[in-house]
Formats: sequence, structure tokens, C-alpha cells
Amino acid sequence: MAQANTTPDSATRSGTAEHGEPELISGGHLVAKALKAEGVEVIYTLCGGHIIDIYDGCVDEGIDVIDVRHEQVAAHAADAYARITGRPGCAVVTAGPGTTDAVTGVANAFRAESPMLLIGGQGSLSQHKMGSLQDLPHVDLMTPITKFAASIPATERVADIVSMAFREAHHGSPGPAYLEIPRDILDAKVPVSKARIPQAGHYRASTHSAGDPDSVAKLAELVSKAEKPCILLGSQTWTCRATDSAIEFVRQLDVPAYMNGSGRGTLPPGDPHHLQLSRRYAFQNADLIIVVGTPFDFRMGYGKRLSTDATVVQIDLDYRTVGKNRDIDLGIVGDAGRVLSAVTEMNAGNQSVDSAQRKAWLEELRAVEDEAYQKRLPRQLSDSTPIDPYRLVHEINEFLTEDSIYIGDGGDIVTFSGQVVQPKAPGHWMDPGPLGTLGVGVPFIMAAKQAMPHKEIVCLFGDGAFSLTGWDFETLVRFDMPFIGIVGNNSSMNQIRYGQAEKYGVDRGRVGNTLGDVPFGEFAKMLGGYGEDVSNPADIRPAMERARESGKPSLINVWVDPEVYAPGTMNQTMYK
Repeated sequence: MAQANTTPDSATRSGTAEHGEPELISGGHLVAKALKAEGVEVIYTLCGGHIIDIYDGCVDEGIDVIDVRHEQVAAHAADAYARITGRPGCAVVTAGPGTTDAVTGVANAFRAESPMLLIGGQGSLSQHKMGSLQDLPHVDLMTPITKFAASIPATERVADIVSMAFREAHHGSPGPAYLEIPRDILDAKVPVSKARIPQAGHYRASTHSAGDPDSVAKLAELVSKAEKPCILLGSQTWTCRATDSAIEFVRQLDVPAYMNGSGRGTLPPGDPHHLQLSRRYAFQNADLIIVVGTPFDFRMGYGKRLSTDATVVQIDLDYRTVGKNRDIDLGIVGDAGRVLSAVTEMNAGNQSVDSAQRKAWLEELRAVEDEAYQKRLPRQLSDSTPIDPYRLVHEINEFLTEDSIYIGDGGDIVTFSGQVVQPKAPGHWMDPGPLGTLGVGVPFIMAAKQAMPHKEIVCLFGDGAFSLTGWDFETLVRFDMPFIGIVGNNSSMNQIRYGQAEKYGVDRGRVGNTLGDVPFGEFAKMLGGYGEDVSNPADIRPAMERARESGKPSLINVWVDPEVYAPGTMNQTMYK
């Protein structure tokens, strides 16, 4: 983490100015010092009169200020920055509509367990209950969707309460925090000697809990005796930065691995333990299923997709998640990396692990995997027009490099990509998470490029999803953040359209979900980026290559078949 510069210079080391007067510091500058102590390098914001002193403090502390066109974008970008870096992201918005505009981004971070901080303005305390400009009960609004929400009551408490918010954001499973700062509190100046300014590395404990030793030993025993084990590596695998531990676990103990959420990319494509298309078969036929950092929510059929005959183990940072919606045989609350490493070490050289049986199990799953792949391959190579979405996501998967961070922002089109696209490295997959929020693509690009400027960013949008936050494409142009964007354009909100037609009939299938035929390649060019429109599947890869070579923010608008739906959409699994 970066160290906060809280030591006055030689003339003011005692807390007094050069002429004997106390050294003063404003609330906005205290915010910036607290952010610096936490290692925050950038804030995402849309300006407002309530918050500008924070900008002044950030300039002094060397924190970048990225100004966007909508507060939802700022909140999503802060969420994404936390996911990419492992450090909290921060968004700063004004009071009233500034804060309410950011609600969706905070809610998305809440469900995705992302430790971001939203700072919102508020009217002066001296105008409390008088009807000041943009006055709303922000803390009441934010409390249900944050781990911590508070109003700062005094200027000297500003940095202290910011650090308190960061502690709460990292308690158990991570999540967002919200702080409201009244304008007179933020603008006021107090003596430095009266303001507690927490020092980097001295106000938060380690969150790397090793779990209950007896339970970890029990898991080691279960793994050693299992004939058909499998493991699901969920988002907390990446949150805990447990990649190396997970890889060592599956390779040394010969355990087939499936990945979801931010856990995608833990194992590279082609790894013998990396499986994707046989997950349903594995969950029905395994004798031991280890679920890491994934709740039994809709993505897991609320736990019903796991065999009732299997021994089920759940590892999670949050006690409340373990055993929720489905009984388990063993629950461990702790850091995924610490737990998996301990199990691997306990089983080192364990002769009871039947390597021949494990090999046969892996071969059984690989056969299921290969059959599913071969069945789908003709569609991935289809030359039909309009373009089959499977062909589009196949081309994207082939296009990705070791340095490509892939972002999915959409409904039906991103459901296709979840079956085909495989990131080449850990931390190189980003999606909204379980809230299913559309519109995350542009702000996720913004944060990923800011945090990892040497990485290539590739984002697949649905045309409906891009429209929600697409005007901040201009922000990416303004801050020179190149990326390769692909819009799977079917002029529809197709995931909803399918279910609507099934439920009410085809004649009502187009009500409320049909969009205009927008040539997004032209939109990109209008805002100073690179753009193309593609109707022929053979042109997809060359267009993406030209976008890569352009060095600009880009959009390749690909017209896909509106009458083709992803299997997940047709099964409507997200609602079951």
C-alpha cells in the first residue's frame, strides 16, 4: 500500500505554521490523506459543489481524478477498480441526485462482494432539515446495500471515519461502504493536531483467516478418500488472491476444477484439470463437491444442482453464506488460499489418494466435455448470416491474448460468451456479478485500463447494455484509454424477449423489448474512437485486428441473428 504523507514539513513538524499559528487542514484534504493511506490511486467522480474540496486534496496527494458523465459509471468504475487491484475503489458524487444516480453501482458491488467506498455530499449541518439544495436521507437509502453507511459529524473525524469505512468494507466477505459528508464539515479547517489521520498499514488487521483447524483437517481427509471429487472455484478465489494455492491444490491432488465469476482464468485453457462444459454432469456424479467462494444462489440452482448423494463442502469468507439454501456436510469460514494450501500440505505424499481412480474420473469428465464441445463446434464455425452469436464469441475467444482482460456486459449475448470465452490468466474475466446489472462495460473498461494500462481490454456488449452507459465512451476517448469493444447487436433485449414470447405468445413477444438498429461503429467514430459495422462472419476477426491496431477506444458493431437464443436464456435458469 502507498504510505500517506501525513508528516508536516520541517517548518510545521510540531503542528504549527511558520508564524506560530496552528497548521490547519480541511475536511476534503483529510479525505484525500485517508484515501492515500489505503492505497487509493484514483477517484471516479461527477462534479458538484458539495464535494470539490476533495478534488483539491486529491491533487495535493497525487490521486488521479477521473470525471465521468453519469454517477452510475463512477460507482461501477470504483467497483471494478477494487476487483482488478485488490484495493478499495472510490467514487465521489454530489448530494441528492448525484448519490441516487450511484445507487445501482453500489448495489452491484454489494452483491458482487466488492470493497468500494462511495463518498456523497450533503447540505451543511447548519441547514439541517431546512430544505437545502439536494438534501436527501442518503444514509437511510444506502444502509440496505452497504456494509457500512454513516454521516461524518465533525471535520476532525473525517479521516478517522474514512478508515472506519475501509475496515467495515473488508470485514468478512468484502463489500461497499458509504459516507455522507455535509458541506460545512468538508470545507471547514481544523488544526492538524486535532485530526486523527490513520497511518497506512496500522489501522486494519489481516483478513487472511486460515479457518478452523479441525475442519480443515477433516476436509483433507475427505479429499484423500474421495474417488470422484471436484471443486468449483468461485469469485473469492480471486478476491483472496488464492490462485497459486488453488492451482497447487487441483494439480497435486488431481481434482477436476470448474470456475465461475472472477474465479475464471484460475487455470489456463488446456490445463488437464480445467473443465467447463461437464459441470452439470460432475455435480450429479461426484462423491465430493467443494464449493469455494460461491453462494448457493440462482447461479447454483440454490444448491439443488448438487447431487444429494455427494459430500458437499463450502468454503467462504462469510459465515452467513455457509449452508444457506442447502445443507452441507462441512463448512469452513476462512481465506480460500489459506484453506486450500493447508489441505494440500496435509495430503502431501498421502498414499491413500487413489491416483488411478482420479485419472479415470478425469477421463470420464473429459469425454463428457469433448462430446459437448463437438456438438456445439459447427455453430461456432458457422458462416450463416445473420451471424450466429456462437460464431461471434468463438472469434472473440480466439482473439484474446495472455494480456487480454475480457469484460462481458449484456444479457443473452454474454450468456453465449460464458460457455465459450476462456480468459488466459487469473483476474482477466469481469462480469457484473449476481445482481445482473447491465451497463457495467464502459466503467469496467475505464477502471481496468486505469489500473492496468499495459493490459489489452476486450469487452463484449449487448446493444441494450451498451446504451445504458455508452455516452462515457467519450470519457475513454478523453482520457486516452484504448480498448477493443464488440457490440453483439440484435436490436433487442433478447433475454427478456424469449421468455416473454414463451409466456404470452409470439404476437406479444416484441412488447417493451425492441430497440432501434443503431450502427454503433458510427457512434464510436462520432466521439473520436474507431468503429466498424460487420455483417459477414468472416469479417469479425479482421475488424477486431484493425481495432487493436488503431490504438483508440473502439466499437465493432456485429449484427447477430435476433432469432437465436443462448441455452441459458431458453432454460430461463436465471429465474429458477
